[in-house]
Amino acid sequence: MASKFAQFLKDNKIDPRRVLVVSKRIERLQSEDRKLKFEKSRSKKGDAPAAAAAAAADGEKKAPAKPRSGRPVTPRVMAAATEGKPVPGPAKTRLLRAVNRILEQKKKAAVDLRAVF
Repeated sequence: MASKFAQFLKDNKIDPRRVLVVSKRIERLQSEDRKLKFEKSRSKKGDAPAAAAAAAADGEKKAPAKPRSGRPVTPRVMAAATEGKPVPGPAKTRLLRAVNRILEQKKKAAVDLRAVF
């Protein structure tokens, strides 16, 4: 018996290898992600006068942007998802992002997590 995820991939004619490649491209760290992580680590150390000055210049407190994870979907997670084994929440989210990107390229509507898992 195929899992709900495997059946979804089959119904939409999505190759599992393509999901791996798309996930790798989506989750790759960009320069702005590295910059956010660096500023966060500097602020924890307490030696971030430039970051404090920039925050004071803005005048308002806003939450920092969330960087990408840098962790793509692995073949092991993909195998677990297609076999119906338990998959952690963050891995499900990464799978969903990759599937939605593929559906977007196929000019189809994006799906939510409950439709896939």
